[in-house]
Amino acid sequence: MQTRTEPILARAIRPTAEALIIELEGRTVSIPWDRCSARLAKADEAQRLRAELSPSGYGIHWPLLDEDLAIGPLVSLS
Repeated sequence: MQTRTEPILARAIRPTAEALIIELEGRTVSIPWDRCSARLAKADEAQRLRAELSPSGYGIHWPLLDEDLAIGPLVSLS
């Protein structure tokens, strides 16, 4: 019997100079940029700070970098 896991969704995000802060139901995680992705690690602060949380809370898009990351794998890094 397979069990179905619920997706991990973000309620809000807060990009800072040092890390990406992800607010989940009941907890907050902080992920340093170098752990998010190579592209974000190399980006400048203005590019990192321009992040958009999807309406569903499933992913994050950085339009200045054309980078998209899902919340679930990011949270597993914390």
